[in-house]
Amino acid sequence: MLKQDPDLALRVRHNREFVTAVAGRAAERGVTQFLDLGAGLPARPSVHEAARAVSPRARVVYVDNDPVVVSHARALLATGEGLAAVPGDLRDPEAVLADPALGDVIDLSRPVCVILAAVTHFLPADRAAELTARYMGALPPESWLAVSFAHFVDEEMLAKLYAMHTTAPFQNHGTAELSAFLDGLDVLPPGIAEARRWLSGVGGTPADAGAYMLCGAGIKG
Repeated sequence: MLKQDPDLALRVRHNREFVTAVAGRAAERGVTQFLDLGAGLPARPSVHEAARAVSPRARVVYVDNDPVVVSHARALLATGEGLAAVPGDLRDPEAVLADPALGDVIDLSRPVCVILAAVTHFLPADRAAELTARYMGALPPESWLAVSFAHFVDEEMLAKLYAMHTTAPFQNHGTAELSAFLDGLDVLPPGIAEARRWLSGVGGTPADAGAYMLCGAGIKG
C-alpha cells in the first residue's frame, strides 16, 4: 500500500492531529462526552487522552464493527473509568446510540462530540449525509460533529486506489460532500479545509498535493 501511496503515513498523522485537536477544542468549550465512530485500532494520542488533557473527567465511547478492534480496545481501557469500547455498525445510528454499554458512559441528554474520522470515504455521499443527520438529530444542542476523509486530486493515484481490493469501495468525496455532512450545523472556523490548514486556522486546500485529508467540524445550534 505504501508503495502505491507513499504519502499515506503522512495523511494518517495529519488525521490523528485533527482528531485530537477537535477533542481538545470541544473540551475547552465544555463538552465532556465523546463518541468515536469507526474508531479502528487504538491509536495515540487517543481521543480520551486529548480530551482529558483539558477536561480530566471527559467520558469517551469507541465504536467499531470489528470484534478484534473492540477486544483490543477493551483490554487497553480495562482500568479506565468513563471509557468504553462498544461493538456496533456506525451505519445504524439508532442501534449504536441505544447500546446499554454506551448509555453507561454517555448521557445522550447532554452534548456529545461525535467523531467520524477517516470512515466516510467508505460510504456513498448521500448515505454519509443521511447518517450524520441522524446522529446529530438524536443529540441535544451544543453537540459537535467532526468529520475527516482522504481526498485525491491525482487521477493516477486515485485509479490505483480504485484498483486495489479493499473491504469497502473508496469514495472520493470533496468539499461539497463534506458541506452536506455538516449541513445544519454551525461550522467552526476555518471551515472545510485540508487538515494541516484547519489546524493552523488558515483554511483552504493545497494546490500542489496529490492527496490530502479534508476535514471540518460543526456545532448543533
